[in-house]
Amino acid sequence: MTQKELLYVEDAISHEKIVLDVLDDNRSLLEDRNLVKSLDKEISIHQEILDNLNQLLEDKSNE
Repeated sequence: MTQKELLYVEDAISHEKIVLDVLDDNRSLLEDRNLVKSLDKEISIHQEILDNLNQLLEDKSNE
């Protein structure tokens, strides 16, 4: 992985962490169960993306 590609992945990880923080903060403010369920689904999707990006970095560091 080139240095430029590494920076892109690091940026993507940072962005996913921000998205997760915002979703989690907003989830705690909601009372409507349907909205909470929707945000839970979004949180799950973004957590999976973050996990995949972290795994990519780990795999590349082990090469």
